[in-house]
Amino acid sequence: MTSQQPLPVQAEQRGEEILAVFDTAFGQLLAADPAAFRVKFRKMAASAFAFYRGTACLFYKDLEREGDRGPFLDERTSRVWVHGDLHAENFGTYMDSNGRLVFNVNDFDEAYVGPFTWDLKRFAASVALIGYTKALSDGVISSLVRTYAAAYRERIQALAKGAEDDEVPPFTLDTAGGPLLGALRVARSLTRFGLLESMTEIREFERRFAAGDGSVELDAATRYKVLAAFDGYLETLPDSSLARPDSYRVKDVVGRRGVGIGSAGLPSYNILLEGNSDALENDVVIYMKQAQTPAVSRHITDARVRSYFQHEGHRTVISQRALQDHADPWLGWTELDGAGQLVAEISPYAVDLDWSDIDDPAEIAEVIADLGRATATMHAAADDESGHSLVPFSTERAIDAAIAADEDGFADLLVNFAHSYGARARADHQIFVDLFRNGRIPGL
Repeated sequence: MTSQQPLPVQAEQRGEEILAVFDTAFGQLLAADPAAFRVKFRKMAASAFAFYRGTACLFYKDLEREGDRGPFLDERTSRVWVHGDLHAENFGTYMDSNGRLVFNVNDFDEAYVGPFTWDLKRFAASVALIGYTKALSDGVISSLVRTYAAAYRERIQALAKGAEDDEVPPFTLDTAGGPLLGALRVARSLTRFGLLESMTEIREFERRFAAGDGSVELDAATRYKVLAAFDGYLETLPDSSLARPDSYRVKDVVGRRGVGIGSAGLPSYNILLEGNSDALENDVVIYMKQAQTPAVSRHITDARVRSYFQHEGHRTVISQRALQDHADPWLGWTELDGAGQLVAEISPYAVDLDWSDIDDPAEIAEVIADLGRATATMHAAADDESGHSLVPFSTERAIDAAIAADEDGFADLLVNFAHSYGARARADHQIFVDLFRNGRIPGL
C-alpha cells in the first residue's frame, strides 16, 4: 500500500475550499448518483481546461470572495443577461427556427442575469488555459485576449449605434470563415437520418429507441409521469411550433444515463416524436432533463431576478430564448416530480468548435475575434427588445457607455484576469486531482 503525501499548507487550505464549494454545488446530486460523478470527475481530471469547464461553481465563488464589481459595472451593466459558463468550447452550430445553420454560443444551462464582465472574464481565463496547453507564450496569450476584447468592443459599439442586420450578420455558411465555416460545413453534411440510425431501430414498421448505448427502459409508472410532464411541456411552446399536431405524437420514451461534465447525476429522458411528416426519416428526438441551479445565481442577490422564474427549467428556456436569436422551436419547459425540466431537440446539426487542430496563433486570433463578436451579439440580444421584462433597457448601449469611459482599462482588465485565473485554475486542477485520487472527496 502506497503512502499518501500530505498537501502543502496553502494547497491544503485551497483543497478544503474546493471541497466546500463542491458540497454546495454537487452534494445532493452526488449522494444520489456517485457513479455519475466518478465519471464526471475523471473527465475533469484529464486537464486543467476540463477541470475549469466543470467548476463554474468555484469560479463564481472566487469572484464573489474578491468582491468583483469592478469599474465597468453599474446598476445596468450588473444586470445583463449572461451566459454563465462562457468558455472557448461553448460555441458551435445549430439549426435555427428559420432552417438556417448558424454558428454561435451554445449550452445555456448556466444562464442568468448578472454582471456582463463575468462572462468576459470566464472566457478570457479559458483562452489562457487553451493557450497554455498549446505552449503559447504569455505575450501571445495577452494578445489573444486583447483581440477578444477589441472584437467585443467593436461589435457592442456598432450595435449601440443601431447597426442593421446586414452590417453585423450572424455566422452562417455565407458569412463565416476559417474553423467556424468548417464547423458549419460539417454540420451541413449531417442528417436527421444519421442521428436516428445511431439511436433507434425499426420494429414492426415503426421506429423505436434501440437498446443499449445508455438507454434505460422505464417502468410503467415512470413512463406515465414522463408523458404527463410532456403534456405540460407542449403548453410552453409558441403557437408557431404547433402547426402540425401529429408532430408531437410520442412513439417511444427511454431514460438516459447522463454523465457529461455538466449533467452528471441529473435525471434525463429521451422522447421519440413523429416529426413534421409521416416519413420515418423525419422523426424527431427530444430530451427532457432536470435543469440545474446555475452557479452564478448563488452570487446574485437581486430578488427581482430570482422571483422572475417559476423553476430552473423555466429559467433555462427563457434565458436561451432571450440570448439566442431564433432558438430551437422545440425548446420548452415542464415539471417532473416537482423539479423543473428543460426540454429541447437533440439536434442532428450540432457541431462544437474543435480546438484540437487550431494551433497557429494567427488562426487562433481570427477565431477569438469571431467569438468576441458572437459574445457581444448575445449580450445585445437579451434586452428591452427581446420580449421579456427582466432587463428593461438597451444592454448594448449600457455596456458601450461603460467601456467608453476607459477603453484601455477594459482590455487590461481581461488580460490581467486571464493570466491570474488561468494560473489559479492550473494549480486548482492539480489540487483536485490529488484530492480525488487519494479518496478525499466525500461520497466517492
